[in-house]
Amino acid sequence: MTLTLYLHPLASFCHKVLIALYENETAFDSRIVNFADPDSAAALLDKWPVGKIPILHDEATGRTVPETSIIIEYLQAHYPGPVRMLPNDPEALLQVRLWDRFYDLYVSVPMQKIVTDRIRPADAHDPHGVTEARGMLDQAYKMIETHMQGRLWATGDDFTMADCAALPGLFFASIVHPFTAQQQALSSYLERLLQRASVKRVLAEAQPYFSMFPYREAMPARYLEAATS
Repeated sequence: MTLTLYLHPLASFCHKVLIALYENETAFDSRIVNFADPDSAAALLDKWPVGKIPILHDEATGRTVPETSIIIEYLQAHYPGPVRMLPNDPEALLQVRLWDRFYDLYVSVPMQKIVTDRIRPADAHDPHGVTEARGMLDQAYKMIETHMQGRLWATGDDFTMADCAALPGLFFASIVHPFTAQQQALSSYLERLLQRASVKRVLAEAQPYFSMFPYREAMPARYLEAATS
């Protein structure tokens, strides 16, 4: 197989790339990275010393491609499929890149701050940082609620890279920092994402690892159903 994706099935940023791959039925091998296993970690570090996942290795070109948005752009350029993750129109492309970064930086990053703080040692918790992260999610939710009025997907009628970024961030953020009852456009958007075939596949593959999620007890039953239906 030409393409190998180094990942973990529970990692939200890995979900972003997997959705793009599954949308276009792009053939690839997956290699699960276990950071507790020195050999597994070394295989990743040999390809990308920063040590972050996911990374994509293309055997055909010998290239290693890091960073989720760059991976998706690389796939579109070299392994295109019927679903264009980035549009041709320059203005539409700017909007996709804007909302892709928005979901990564202002939904996924604060969500991960909340999640990782729970598994820190008791003397290393960061309550101020968690409060800031929750405030960022409150602001992001408000902006998404307004932005999604009358929109099907993140930037309009077409499913794009921005939606690939939105799903994992919103999926896990909605567990650790639930939406309000008034945020109907936001909730409806997440529900549409959950019905996407590529998303169902990603969540089904993640389900065996849900017990490792630090907020597992807060995970709604409907999320488990979304992963198995």
